[in-house]
Amino acid sequence: MSPGASQWQPNRWLAEHGPQQLELLFQAIVYHPSAPILIADNDRKCRDASAGAGKLFGLPRDKIIGCRMDDFAAPGFKHKISQLWQAFLEQGEQAGSLQLVSPDGMVKDVAYTAKGNVLPVRHVVVLRDKTTPGEIDQTEKQSTPSWVEDYALFLLDVNGCIAAWYSGAARIYGYSEDEALGQHVSFLYPGEDTLTVKLQEELKRTAAEGHLGSEAWHVRKDGTRFWGNAITMALKDEKGELQGFARVVRDFSERHEKDEKLRRSRARIRPIPAESTIAGIVSGEFDRIPEVNDAFLELVGYDREDLTSGRLSWPDLTPPEYSALDELAHEEGLRYGACSPYEKELLCKDGTRVPVLVVTAVLKLSPFRWITFVQNLRERDRLESVEDEDAEIVHDFVEIVGNSAALRRVQRQVEVVAPTDANVLILGETGTGKELVARAIHRLSPRKNCPFVTLNCAAIPTGLLESELFGYEKGAFTGALSQKIGRFEMAHRGTLFLDEVGDIPLDLQPKLLRALQEKSFERLGGTRTIPIDVRLVAATNRNLTQMMGDKLFRSDLYYRLKVFPITTPPLRDHPEDIPVLARHFVQKYAQESNKQIDKIPSETMRALAGWSWPGNVRELENFIERSVILSRGPTLRAPLTEIRADVSEAASSSTLEQVEREHIIRVLRVSGGVVSTAATRLGMPRTTLNAMMRKLGISRKDL
Repeated sequence: MSPGASQWQPNRWLAEHGPQQLELLFQAIVYHPSAPILIADNDRKCRDASAGAGKLFGLPRDKIIGCRMDDFAAPGFKHKISQLWQAFLEQGEQAGSLQLVSPDGMVKDVAYTAKGNVLPVRHVVVLRDKTTPGEIDQTEKQSTPSWVEDYALFLLDVNGCIAAWYSGAARIYGYSEDEALGQHVSFLYPGEDTLTVKLQEELKRTAAEGHLGSEAWHVRKDGTRFWGNAITMALKDEKGELQGFARVVRDFSERHEKDEKLRRSRARIRPIPAESTIAGIVSGEFDRIPEVNDAFLELVGYDREDLTSGRLSWPDLTPPEYSALDELAHEEGLRYGACSPYEKELLCKDGTRVPVLVVTAVLKLSPFRWITFVQNLRERDRLESVEDEDAEIVHDFVEIVGNSAALRRVQRQVEVVAPTDANVLILGETGTGKELVARAIHRLSPRKNCPFVTLNCAAIPTGLLESELFGYEKGAFTGALSQKIGRFEMAHRGTLFLDEVGDIPLDLQPKLLRALQEKSFERLGGTRTIPIDVRLVAATNRNLTQMMGDKLFRSDLYYRLKVFPITTPPLRDHPEDIPVLARHFVQKYAQESNKQIDKIPSETMRALAGWSWPGNVRELENFIERSVILSRGPTLRAPLTEIRADVSEAASSSTLEQVEREHIIRVLRVSGGVVSTAATRLGMPRTTLNAMMRKLGISRKDL
C-alpha cells in the first residue's frame, strides 16, 4: 500500500450518498444491452433489467422491475430457486440452468451466471435462452462475454483515491478491499511517467463536464492486462460542490476489435440529398419514450394514443440485426456524450421498415435521459435505386397484368436483373404473383431456352425435401430402388425456382448454402461431386429477417439469396389494377367455360375495387372464376354479398370471441401468416397474440 493510503480518510458525504449515485450510473449502463441482464437484491427482487431481459420474458422492463425471480420460474422449479439463491449468496458466484415461464405459458430452459455484490446487496444475473431453436453462433456457444458478466464499481474521492471498493471490482482487478482503499486510481493502470498527470486531467474534465468515458489498458494484481472501458461521473452535493466520483469499469478485451470493425463499416455512409431534413426527434428515459414530434410518429406509423399508452418503446422499433450498432451507439454516448451518425432501419407499426440516419446524444446520465434525431432516407434510396421511375418498360410482360406504378416498378427490376446470373429473392404476401415474376425473370434471361424448374418447399414433407433438391443414389435408404435426379440437376444451365424458401428446415439450409457457394453438390448416399450451373430464384411470404432474429433461418443463407430482392406489392396497394385484372380473369375463365361474357356491371366493379382482398390477386382470381361459373348470360353475376357485408354481418350475429377470432385471422392473412407483423398491426406484443391464438384455437390451417 502506498504511504499516502494509510493516512487516507473517507468523505462522509461520499460514504452516505456515493453508493446510491453509483447505482444510478450502473443503471444507465445496464439497461441497454441486448443480453438479458437482471440486477437483484438479497430477496431475489429485480431492481433493474436490460432491454434483452424484456425480450426474453416478453415483458416491458418496468413490468420486470419489482418482481421476484420466483415469479418467472416454472411451477415445478420454484422450490429450487430459493435453494440456489441461498447457495449463491454464500458463494458469491454461481452458474447453472433455470426453468422460466413466459407470459404465454411457454417454459424456457435458461442458462445463467450470477455475480454477487457489484454494489452492496446488488447482484448481477446474466441469462441466455437455451431453448431458442436454430443455429447458435460461436459467441453463444462460449461463456457469457466478460463485459456483460461482471462490473467493477467503485468510488473515488476528489483527489482520485479509492473511497469504496466492491466485489465486482475485486473480481476483475484481483485486489481485496483492504488492498485498494486509499490507493490512487493510477495503480490500476500500467506504469507511465505521465500517468498520474493524465488521470488528474481526466478527473478535472469529468468534474467540469459531468461525466466522461475512456478506454485504455488496465492492469490486474497478477500483472495481466485487459482493455478497460471506464465511465466516470462527477458527484456533487446540493450546493454544487464536488465530493468525488463514481466509476464503472468493464473488461472490453473481447469486444474492442469488434467495435472497431463496426465503426469502420458504419463510417461508410452514403451521401444524403441536400433537400433531406430531420424527420423525427425522439426523447427518452432509459427505454421509455415520453416525447416525440409528429414527424417521427408519421414516419413509423404510430399515433399519440400509442405514445400515451406506452406502446412506443425504442427497443421494439429496432430490428434484431441492428442491435449491435445500437449498443455501439449507446457506448459512444456514455463515453463521448453523443454517438456518430449511423444508418439503420426502424420497424413501423404495420411491420414495414423505413431506412433512417440516426444520431443520439446523452442529456443526463443519472437518471439516464437521451435525445435522438432521425433522418428519413427513403428519398435518398429512391434516388439511388437501380430502377428509373421514368424509364420505359422495354419488354412485354405477358405474365404480369396491370399498369400501376407499383407493378411497373417490379417490371423495371425484372428487366434490370434478368440478363444477369444473380440470385433473386422475391418477397411478398401470399397471392401476389411471386411465381409469375420468377417466370418473367427466366423468360427474359439468357437461360430462357433451358429448363425452368420449380419446387414448393412447403409442399414437400421435411424428410423428403433433401432428396427432392439433390436427388439420391440407388440404395441410399430403404425404398431407394433406383437413382433419382434432384431439382438442382434438372435445372442445370437453367433456372431453379424455390417457392416458400422460408419453410426449408434449418438442418437442410447449410447444404443448400454450400451448393450455392460451391456450385456443386453430392446426391444423397453418393460420393461423387456433381458440378451445376443454376440460376436460383427464391420466394417467400415470410419475414426472413424476423426468422433470423428468432434463429429459424440462417443469416448466411439469407444474404446469399438476397443478392437482388424484389417485393411484389399486395393488391390493396395498387387497387387501380383491379378493373384490368377483373377483365383479364373474366376473359380467361369465360373462354375455358365456353361462355360469352361481355359486360361487368359498374356496381360489381365498384364492389371489387372497394374490397381489401387479403388473399390478393389469387383471391380475386378465384372470386372471378366462381362468378363466371354462376353467370348464365353475357353479364357477369358476382356473389357480391361475400365481399360486402363480411365485417358487419360478423359484428351483428357473432359473439365477441368469434369477432376477435375472425379479426385476428383476417389480419394474419393480410400479414402473410407472420405473427410478429400481425401483432404490430394489432398493436399488441407478439407473445400476447400467440396466447390469444391458442385461446381462440387459431392455427395455420385457418389461414
